[in-house]
Amino acid sequence: MTNMSSQMKKGIIEYCVLAVIAGRGYSYGYEIVRELSELGLAAQEGTMYPLLARLKKENLLESTWRQEGAGTPRKYYRLTPRGQGELCRFRAEWSDFCAAVNRVLREANQCE
Repeated sequence: MTNMSSQMKKGIIEYCVLAVIAGRGYSYGYEIVRELSELGLAAQEGTMYPLLARLKKENLLESTWRQEGAGTPRKYYRLTPRGQGELCRFRAEWSDFCAAVNRVLREANQCE
């Protein structure tokens, strides 16, 4: 990943995590990492768990322990109403932001 990609990712990864969880209802850490990676946003487990803890501390997520079958219990996360609101605000801001950046890039058109 380039430094540019890394810097862009730092600014939006928490919202991508919220979106993944919202899409699934409940999700656990490794599942979120895997889905983000499949979608082209490589994420590391070592950075995911501190991020999930911070989002929980900010009351954007809540968690519960679940055991599926005979497996080890896992901590599952879901959005709180506040987390859902933040995700909705981000979607609106992101749409406007992308449109503005695309206008700037079209005007510059220096990469041809």
